[in-house]
Amino acid sequence: MAEREKVMRMSVEQPLWRALTAYRVLTMLYAIGLFTTAHEKLDRPWLAIAYYAVLAPWTLATLPRVANAASCTKRFLVTDLTVAIVGILLTPLADSQQRIVDGGPTLPSIWTAGSVLAFAIKGGWRWAASASLLVGVANVVQRGAFSRDTVHNVLLVCIASIAIGYVVELARASERTLARALEIEAATRERERLARDIHDSVLQVLAMVQRRGTAIGGEAAELGRLAGEQEVALRTLVAGGMVPASYASEDLAQGAVVRAVEVPDEQDDDEPRDLRSLLTRHAGAKVTLSEPGAPVLLAPPAARELAAAVGAALDNVRRHAGPDAHAWILVEDEPDGVIVTVRDDGPGIPEGRLAEAEGEGRMGVALSIRGRLRDIGGTAELISVPDQGTEVELRVPRDEARDTRGKAGKAR
Repeated sequence: MAEREKVMRMSVEQPLWRALTAYRVLTMLYAIGLFTTAHEKLDRPWLAIAYYAVLAPWTLATLPRVANAASCTKRFLVTDLTVAIVGILLTPLADSQQRIVDGGPTLPSIWTAGSVLAFAIKGGWRWAASASLLVGVANVVQRGAFSRDTVHNVLLVCIASIAIGYVVELARASERTLARALEIEAATRERERLARDIHDSVLQVLAMVQRRGTAIGGEAAELGRLAGEQEVALRTLVAGGMVPASYASEDLAQGAVVRAVEVPDEQDDDEPRDLRSLLTRHAGAKVTLSEPGAPVLLAPPAARELAAAVGAALDNVRRHAGPDAHAWILVEDEPDGVIVTVRDDGPGIPEGRLAEAEGEGRMGVALSIRGRLRDIGGTAELISVPDQGTEVELRVPRDEARDTRGKAGKAR
């Protein structure tokens, strides 16, 4: 956390506020200096003196306002820009028309740019463009007509402020990205620390209880079996880390409970989903999950339907293969598609049993597995050998997996 705070203090925005503070003071002194050297040429020098009597205290009193983004409020920005525009519009009343035509400075001179830059740093390039437009209109009104010098000065302030505003927006986006990356890094380190602690304590105790319970037999064997299932569930949870979906998988017959953080399944439906996180819930004492080390990204509808088909295949294993059957899930991420294989060591399916089940109206395999894969452009193959178990291969082509939005919903 100390490292994160250090990085956040190194903001590109804060030096700009400090520079703006110095700029306002220096340009205020510059404007007063210009008046001092040419006050005898003004028609109404007392009007300029009255304006500077307001500008100087205002600049000094508002230095804390331009020290950071929090202090620089919208109300202050509007008031500050008003002070600059009023000074521009007072120039024809204080100075002679000939000096104005010859390109004489306005009363606030380049102090006006500080007001526009404050808009840029606070609100980005859009705020800067709006403030620059108002200053440009005030300069045209003050001159009474367009001139090369007026257009040149207005464009210079406009381009500089918009560029600074754009840079500030990019810097803020970069800081948010950096802060998020640091949060993820901190969470990952904490998860790894907890995983080490759990491995060195809880998991070893559960493994020992399983071994001792099996050796003693009787009721202790049942306790050992439950401890072994909880060990597998806890290992799965630790290995899975922070998954982006809501999982609450409970197998009451075996006593294993695995829970993770709840996040609505429809969130960020435009973003690809990692199939591994959707299949993690199925791993347990009787189900082994083998997956690639890298994310297996699919379009959200394809990922959900494929995971649901895997769940249906495992339901069939529990229902028909018996309580002692084991199942294996293998995830393969190929260049042309994603393949998920569900295999069990049960007695297998007798020949003709699937057709017989469909004739009886039992459509589990036809709808829950093959139907789901058909909706997302995939295929499901079932291979069963008596006394050697059953294997279900679910295949989703890569092109179909990327663009399956709405297909499942229309089909169902």
